[in-house]
Amino acid sequence: MNMSIVGKQFGLTDSIKSYMDNAFESLSKYNLDIVSIRCVISADEKQGRKGFVIDFSLNLAHKDTVVIRHKDKDLYAAIDSVVDRASKVLRRHHDKVNSHKNRDEMKQNALNEAVKAIESNQSETIDEIVPTELELYKPLEIDEALNKLKESTDQFLVFNDMDAKMRVLYKRKDGRFGLF
Repeated sequence: MNMSIVGKQFGLTDSIKSYMDNAFESLSKYNLDIVSIRCVISADEKQGRKGFVIDFSLNLAHKDTVVIRHKDKDLYAAIDSVVDRASKVLRRHHDKVNSHKNRDEMKQNALNEAVKAIESNQSETIDEIVPTELELYKPLEIDEALNKLKESTDQFLVFNDMDAKMRVLYKRKDGRFGLF
């Protein structure tokens, strides 16, 4: 986690830096992937009133940046308020990620991916085309083709007849033969 603390028009003391570091460390309890935290503290004086403005940005992996801006008279109260708001955002995100609904959804997604992987493996074996050579070297008479089909265990025979037409002779369920 990359942390940076910047003071604008304001001198940062060691006590303020250590207080901010402790506040940043308290945000790590949610076990989220926090990429960076940037805090800009600036002194603000308008109409004779002194105050502090804190711009707090929190970058999470795989999520948008959370930006919190707070203005207060007391610097430590402003820091506490910003950390509380950031903690609330992180807690909500943590609960959303780790809820039972999300776990059921993740299990269902994993199951769907496993089914798709199995189906893709099965479809590769089912859709396989095996090339075979046909014996179409010379034309056959229909009687010759019928004798050849009777001698074999095949269900059909593709051949060229004497008129150079491609024909199909097949066995029917009733034991007779058909010709296309």
